Amino acid sequence: MTHDIAFTFETLPEAARRHIRVFQIHQFLDRFAMGLTVAVVALALTDRGMDLFQISLLFGVYSLTTMTTELPFGGLADSIGRKPVFLGAVGASLMALALFLLSRDFAVLAMSFAFIGVGRALRSGTLDAWFVEGFRAHAPDVDVQPALAKAQWANAMGLAVGAVMGGLLPDAVGPLGLRYGISIYDVSYAASFAVMVGVFAYTLRIIIEPPRPQDARALQQGFVRVPGVIAEAGALALKHPVLSLLLTALALFLMATNPVEVLWPTYAKPMLDADYANTLIGALTAGYFFAIAIGAGISPRISRLFRRRSAVVLAALFACLAAAQVVLAIQGSVAGFVCMFLIYAVLLGASETPASSLLHACVADRQRSTMLSLRSLIQQLGAAVGLLMAGGLAEIYTTSLAWIIGAVFLLIAVGLCLILAKRLAGSGR
Repeated sequence: MTHDIAFTFETLPEAARRHIRVFQIHQFLDRFAMGLTVAVVALALTDRGMDLFQISLLFGVYSLTTMTTELPFGGLADSIGRKPVFLGAVGASLMALALFLLSRDFAVLAMSFAFIGVGRALRSGTLDAWFVEGFRAHAPDVDVQPALAKAQWANAMGLAVGAVMGGLLPDAVGPLGLRYGISIYDVSYAASFAVMVGVFAYTLRIIIEPPRPQDARALQQGFVRVPGVIAEAGALALKHPVLSLLLTALALFLMATNPVEVLWPTYAKPMLDADYANTLIGALTAGYFFAIAIGAGISPRISRLFRRRSAVVLAALFACLAAAQVVLAIQGSVAGFVCMFLIYAVLLGASETPASSLLHACVADRQRSTMLSLRSLIQQLGAAVGLLMAGGLAEIYTTSLAWIIGAVFLLIAVGLCLILAKRLAGSGR
């Protein structure tokens, strides 16, 4: 891996510092809108009559939709530009929120989750690539990992603040809606819709991208180029041993951790006072994202402890996550659950930037969006398989057993990361 100049925010050119701030604000707003619903989505679905397996199926619809649209949209972003594709993502998110608010029917809710998947597919590999390329243009040869960590911190903070509001609104305002037959959780979804409109306006006005052809012929050519871009990126991933090992490890990582992230509110709510359960879950969700932000913030320090050997960092973090997941699964008290849950979140946050740093070091700018989409596709595949397996186990047996079995996938990922570290050391990178 290339040893870039050490990152120091104060010594960066003003253009690079502004680039970071613009992206941080954007990430905060976008994730704030998502955070308003993420704290209550499992509870809102339960309130709409869904059981744990149906909830897993709905998230499976989301993952399947994401997988089927991930690479084409990533390739499109490389062809016609990151900004217009991201604006399409916001439009899909608005449609998903509207459908959720309008129905309790499983089929309509499945359509809502499908639009969430489309929005996710459109998001991945768009403005992340815009940020990395812009930063490298403004600050050549400077280590990009700390800049990614700053963006990840803003991302997690937006989710955290949104989660606080998303959990507070149902308890504070939601009961008023019950008089009109409206779910107490709908207020959080309505607030998310309003903030998402603001994200659309911010992206349109503030995010600046070098102009690309926008006429109908250019758009058509962009779609025509997609299969070739996808094939080239897929071939790169298959032929590149570092990418192959990394992407497989990340799929296993999501197989283990996604069921925890989705199902934990249904696991924790019975431990809480019923009168304040939603607010407390919102607060704990916020704490979860604050902990992820802390993990993202300390990840460069962890990387330095391991002499910036990102594969070794990932192996260590995945091993710690496996242990934390098992301990979390056997907690029966609120205090024990909260403590382990926050530790778990710190480890999740710390694991993001080493993986991103490895990926970005392996690809050229012209393939960056597509490769980010390929990463997301493979991770979504792992997440879908893991969640369907965990949902079935949780419904038949217990959520705890599902989480413990999931930790095995993390241990397999540890082994792959150690092999990856050995390959990188052998190649002198």
